[in-house]
Amino acid sequence: MAKILIVDDSKTSRRFLRNMLEKAGHEIVYEAVNGREGVDKYKELHPDIVTMDITMPVLDGIDAVSEIMDYDKEAKVIMVTAAGQKNNMVEALKKGASDFIQKPFESDVILEVCLLYTSPSPRDYAASR
Repeated sequence: MAKILIVDDSKTSRRFLRNMLEKAGHEIVYEAVNGREGVDKYKELHPDIVTMDITMPVLDGIDAVSEIMDYDKEAKVIMVTAAGQKNNMVEALKKGASDFIQKPFESDVILEVCLLYTSPSPRDYAASR
């Protein structure tokens, strides 16, 4: 399955994502607590997917996704954020984020989005939904 980097300042959110994704067979390569650490670990570990919170200290998720996309145009960054942040979500997608998931998390939605971005042809998979 996929190698996933989790970037979120909330320990509870990181733990939930880790448990759910590992249970589905994915490998969590690292848990970063802010956007700066997330960018650095992306460059070091080259994960298949990044889950990225928007509101974090040091470097927010929007700037972090921008830096990751500058480094790797093929990166798959899934934004994970609280409801009510539509403007931030639009900005993150403009910066190159692949998709977004709103908190509170729903396991089936997260797993479906991860499958979408680890399948051989995400466009083909998305078209079949």
